[in-house]
Amino acid sequence: MVGILYGWIGIYYGQFAYMYDTWGFHYAGQEETKLLFSHPAEYFNNFFYSGYENKYGGFLNAENSWWNDLKSNMFIKFLSVLNILSFGNYYINVIFYSFITIIGPISLCRVMNDVFPGKKLQVILATFLIPSFVYWTSGIHKDGLVFLAISLIVYHLYFGLKEKKFPLRRIIVMLVAGILLLMYRNFILIILIPAIAAWYLANRYPKKISASFLGVYFLFVILFFSLRYFSASLDFPQSVISKQIAFQKLQGNSSIKPIDLQPSALSFLKNSPKAISTSVLRPYPGDVKHLLSLAAASETIFLLLLFLCFIIWRTNGIQSKAFLWFCMFFSITFLLIIGYTVNFIGAIVRYRSIILPFLLVPAICLTDWKRVFASIFNNIKTNNNI
Repeated sequence: MVGILYGWIGIYYGQFAYMYDTWGFHYAGQEETKLLFSHPAEYFNNFFYSGYENKYGGFLNAENSWWNDLKSNMFIKFLSVLNILSFGNYYINVIFYSFITIIGPISLCRVMNDVFPGKKLQVILATFLIPSFVYWTSGIHKDGLVFLAISLIVYHLYFGLKEKKFPLRRIIVMLVAGILLLMYRNFILIILIPAIAAWYLANRYPKKISASFLGVYFLFVILFFSLRYFSASLDFPQSVISKQIAFQKLQGNSSIKPIDLQPSALSFLKNSPKAISTSVLRPYPGDVKHLLSLAAASETIFLLLLFLCFIIWRTNGIQSKAFLWFCMFFSITFLLIIGYTVNFIGAIVRYRSIILPFLLVPAICLTDWKRVFASIFNNIKTNNNI
């Protein structure tokens, strides 16, 4: 139902909500379906065609790169296959798409239910009913598939570590999910690698969880800024800036002033507070321009109140502290990248939506809601007496 709403908004409110992409992908998918039946050889060959001078170079480039185009080209091919089953109907494609992508939140729910035993209701509410998460991952766009890939990796890694065995089936699923991330959002795969490495070490040495994460991320930061001296293709700081520049060239109604970022460790460190505040707090109430931005701003305020409850009335009850650290470090690096590169509020809300369950589920499950409601009730009672 939300996926259908997503498509409907793309038609009737696409101009001010900047939601042309979903229907653009749909029409491009229809053309590819026609090509499949009329010229099947070209259909398969054009996927591998690169008209750029560097051919298949520029893995991290934000422009003029086969790798950068891969995310859209692959998604269009995916829709072209769905069109065979749906006869090119957008809303029937939504049904097929939902059947596939719902595996993502279900997988994460199973992990979270194991991490937080006895908190099934909280886990379901904090996964399936986050408005922006449900909205952006239900519509025909890349976000649902990206979250599916992340969740499959997390699911199989979590239960593989718990059971202390990784059968071939688990390894294959994780590799396929990794390839999906490589095609649709390669930067997420890059920031997921240190998070997984630290999680693995923390699971192996449970008494050194903090040391495992801090050590791995210290090494990751060093490699992030130093690998460019060994190979120009591994200039990660410049790649982040290139993505920022690419976003600045786009047009939209929700643009904000970008961060003045330089390819140095000092510049990244100095701008990290602003990057986090941009990715976490926007849109401000003053950013509201239409119904969707009002909904996003209201959700931001509500989620901040939930995190405030967690900070004040937090409790224990977690089976895997290493996984909690994974959620925290992966989410922070994810939000930093968004804050550094994206200068459109609508895109910020969309990109960060897929990381919200990794933050919100632990926060809600580790909040003592009996104390929260008791405190609220006592305050109301005191005010009434006054």
